[in-house]
Amino acid sequence: MQTVAKLRGVRLSAQKGRLVADQIRGLSVGNAIKLLTFSPKKGAGIVLKLLESAVANAEHNDGSDIDELLVQTIYVDQGTSLKRTSARAKGRGNRIVKPTCHILLTVGN
Repeated sequence: MQTVAKLRGVRLSAQKGRLVADQIRGLSVGNAIKLLTFSPKKGAGIVLKLLESAVANAEHNDGSDIDELLVQTIYVDQGTSLKRTSARAKGRGNRIVKPTCHILLTVGN
């Protein structure tokens, strides 16, 4: 049985999120939680919270045993970017792009 958890519009670039996602793909849930807890990356805290949500969904909705769950798939896709401007000299402006991403995580046996 597969259980899905989604997180959309996270203020994190997709490239930085994929670095964290690649580390936990295919691991057991216990090992993934240990790895994410001690990782210094910003994305690790976000993915950890999503992983705990997916585990809670699997336990409550499907009645799965937590000890047997694996991180089957995790995708980090690019979301919409927030566009801002910064004032520069001689009346010009620079564009500031604040990227977002969507994360989809699936746990199962």
